[in-house]
Amino acid sequence: MERVRGFFLKAHQELSSHHSYTIYKQVEEDQGKQLEEDEKQEEGEEDPATLIMHMELQTTNKQGQKERECGRQNLTPKIITHLILLNFLVFTVAFLFGYIAFRGSCQSCKDSVSEVSDEELNPDNSDSTLYWADLRDMFHKYLDEEQLKSSIRTISLLERSSGSPGMTTLSHQIRDMFSQQKLDHVWMDTHYVGLQFPDPVQPNTLHWVDGSGNVLRELQLEDPDVYCPYSAKGSAVGGLIYANYGRMKDIEALQEKNLDPKGHLLLVRIGHVSFAEKVSNAEAFGALGVLIYPDPADIHPDPHKKLRLSNHTAVYGHVHMGTGDPYTPGFPSFNQTQFPPVESSGLPSIPVQPISASISAQLLRKLSGPEAPQEWKGTLSDTPYRLGPGPTLRLVVNNHRTSTPIIGIFGCIEGRSEPDHYIVIGAQRDAWGPGAAKSAVGTALLLELVRTFSAMMRNGFQPRRSLLFVSWDAGDFGNVGATEWLEGYLTMLHLKAAVYVSLDNAVLGDDQFHAKTSPLLTSLIESILKQVDSPNHSGQTLYDQVVVPGQSWEAEVIRPLPMDSSAYSFTAFGGVPAVEFSFTEKGPPYPFLNTKEDTYKNLHGALQGRLPAVARAVAMVVGQLLIRLSHDHLLPLDFGCYGDVILKHIGRLNEFSGDLKARGLTLQWIYSARGDYIRSAEKLQKEIYSSEESNERLMRMYNVRIMRVEFYFLSQYVSPAIYPFRHIFLGQGDHTLGALLEHLQLLRDEGAVNGSLRYSRPHFEESHLRRQLALLTWTLQGAANALSGDVWNIDNNF
Repeated sequence: MERVRGFFLKAHQELSSHHSYTIYKQVEEDQGKQLEEDEKQEEGEEDPATLIMHMELQTTNKQGQKERECGRQNLTPKIITHLILLNFLVFTVAFLFGYIAFRGSCQSCKDSVSEVSDEELNPDNSDSTLYWADLRDMFHKYLDEEQLKSSIRTISLLERSSGSPGMTTLSHQIRDMFSQQKLDHVWMDTHYVGLQFPDPVQPNTLHWVDGSGNVLRELQLEDPDVYCPYSAKGSAVGGLIYANYGRMKDIEALQEKNLDPKGHLLLVRIGHVSFAEKVSNAEAFGALGVLIYPDPADIHPDPHKKLRLSNHTAVYGHVHMGTGDPYTPGFPSFNQTQFPPVESSGLPSIPVQPISASISAQLLRKLSGPEAPQEWKGTLSDTPYRLGPGPTLRLVVNNHRTSTPIIGIFGCIEGRSEPDHYIVIGAQRDAWGPGAAKSAVGTALLLELVRTFSAMMRNGFQPRRSLLFVSWDAGDFGNVGATEWLEGYLTMLHLKAAVYVSLDNAVLGDDQFHAKTSPLLTSLIESILKQVDSPNHSGQTLYDQVVVPGQSWEAEVIRPLPMDSSAYSFTAFGGVPAVEFSFTEKGPPYPFLNTKEDTYKNLHGALQGRLPAVARAVAMVVGQLLIRLSHDHLLPLDFGCYGDVILKHIGRLNEFSGDLKARGLTLQWIYSARGDYIRSAEKLQKEIYSSEESNERLMRMYNVRIMRVEFYFLSQYVSPAIYPFRHIFLGQGDHTLGALLEHLQLLRDEGAVNGSLRYSRPHFEESHLRRQLALLTWTLQGAANALSGDVWNIDNNF
C-alpha cells in the first residue's frame, strides 16, 4: 500500500512541476522488444496515474457526503451496515484499479521497463527499474552505425602525428565533443615527453662500401621519411646476414651454421615478434645494426588479391623494448626538468632502419653463403634467399630526440554508488600516416560510445561505477600517453581503476575475433559473445562465428596481452585487469598497418565494404561489457580463475623438479602458496554467495577486494623504477615466472650447444635461482593473504 501511495504522490508532484518527461514503453516481441521514447509536454495534459488518484478521491468524497446526509436522519442499524459494506466495496475496487494501473506502468519483472520521467529517477533506487535486458536494448537502440562510418572516414583524413598542429586542433575538437555530450567531468592532461623524429636536413641513408670503407653506391630509400623511433643515432658498417624474423631461435640457428651475427648487420622480415624484440635479439648477439622489411609472403599469400602493399613501401615501428617515455622510465613526464637525465634499459644501442621489399630484394641478391632453410624463404621474385654474409653496407641514422607536449583528453560519467571506482575506456588518437585501422577506428568507437552512453544517461541509465573515456596521444611511440598517465597517478589508480578496455587495433579484418585479456575477464567475455550478433552470419551470435566445433572457445578467442597494447601497461605496470578486442583475418594480417597506405579506402576494401558493420559489432561487445562492469552490484570479475592460471604456469616448473631436487631445492613453497590462494578465493566466493546483495556496505567491501586481485600479482619486492612491469605472469624482470623458467632451462642447455658460438650466453647460478623462487613464492602468498581479507584470517604456516 505504501508503494502505491508513493507512486501516486510522485505522479501528483510531476503534474504540478510542468516539466517534460520521458516514457519507456515495452513493445511487442515481434518488434524486437526495443524501447520507444516519447517526449511529451505536461502543459494542459494530465497524467493517467494522477487521473486515477483524482477519481478515487472524488468517489471517496461523494461517499462521505452521503454518509453525512444519512447521519442527519434517524437511520436503522441495517441501513448503516449496508452503507459500511458499500463503502468498503468502493474502496476495494478503487485500490485494485490503482494497483492494476501501477502494475501496467512500473516494472515488476526483469523483462519489462517502467514509465519514468527524468525527474522521477531516484539515484538510490534507479537500478531497480532498468535491468540488464533493458540496458542492452537501450544501447542497441542508440548506437549508430552510420555515425561510426562517418567518424572513421573523417578522422582518417586528418593529419594527427604527435606534436603536430593537426594533433593540437583535433585534441581540442575531441574535448569539445566530450563537453557537448554533457559528461560530468571533461579535462585535458599534458605531459612533456621525449619523442624521436627523422631529421629533414640529414635523412637516413644506406650505402654499399668497399673493404676500405669507401662509399661505392647509395641504395636510395624509397620511403625516406619512414623510420624506427628510438633507434640509436649513428652509423654501422658491416657485412649483411639474413636472419629470417629475427627471433632468438632464428639467430641461434645462424650460429649453428657458423654464421655469427657479431660485427654484422642483420636483415630481418616483419612478423611473429615486434620490431623492438627483433632489435633486442640482434643486439644481444653482437649485431651492429638492423634492417627490417615486409616480405610479400607474410602479407600477400594470395597473389590474386587486388589490395596489395606496394613493394616500394616501408613499414613504420618503434624499437623501444618497453612502453612510455624511455627518457623518464618509471616516472611521469609532467615536467622533464624535474628528473636527472636517465634512459630506459630497453633503448637499443644500435641503429635500425625500415626498408621496402624492393630494396631488400636487391640486398638478398647480393648475399652468398648457404641457402636459407625452406621455411625462411619468402616470395620476393627472382630472389635466391641465401644467408650471407654479403657485401659490406653502411647504415646511417640521424633521428633526433625532441621534447614534445602530448595531450590526454578525459571525459567522465560519474557513478551513483561507487563513483570512486573507474571503468576506463581508452583509444589511441595519433597516427604516423592516415592510420585508418591504427587509430581512426578506435577513436571513432570511443566517440560513439561517449555519445551512446550519454543518451542512455538522459533516458534513465545510472551506472553504479564511473565510466572514464580517454583519448591517448603518442600511441605510435609505445603507448606513451597511456603509460605516462599511469605513472603520474599510479598511487591512486591501483585503488580506483577497476578495469581498462582498449579500443586500439579493433578492426584489422572480419574473420576471427580475439580478446587479448587478463584471465579475470575471460568468463564475462564468454557470456557477452553469446549475446552479440555476428556481423558476418545472420542468425548467429559472435560466439557461434568464432568458436570451432570441438575446440575450446578460449583457444580460439583468448590471447595474452602483448607489450605493444596500452592494455598491457595497465595490467603489467598498474595491476588493473585489461582487455583489447580485435577482428582479424584468418591468414596474414591486414597489410597496410603502420604504412602510408592505411587509408579508409583500403581498410574498407580489405573488409569488402563491411567496415561499419564490423566496427559496430566491436562496439556492441564493448558496450555490453561496460554496462555489466559499471552496473552490476558485484564486479563480474572471475577472481577464482587465477587458481587454475597459477597451476598451469607452475605445471611448467615440474619439468625441472628432478634437476632442482639434485641441488637440494624444492618447489613446495610455491605449491603451498597456490593452495592458499585457492582456499582464499573459495572462502570469498562462499561469503559473497551467502550475503545480501542489497547490503551496499558489504557489496562495496567485496568489490574492493575483487578489483585489486590483479594488483596482488605485482611483485612488492622489486622496485618499480627498476622493474616497471612487476606482474609475475606478464611482466619483465627476474621476479617473473618467465625469467625463472629461462633460468631453469640453463640447467639443460649447458654443454648442449657449442659454447664458442654463443654471445654473452648466461650461465646457471643457484643463488640467483633461490632469489627468484623467493620473489615468486612470496608474491603468490601475498596475493592469497590479500584475498583473505582481514589480517586475523591469514595463516602463513607452510
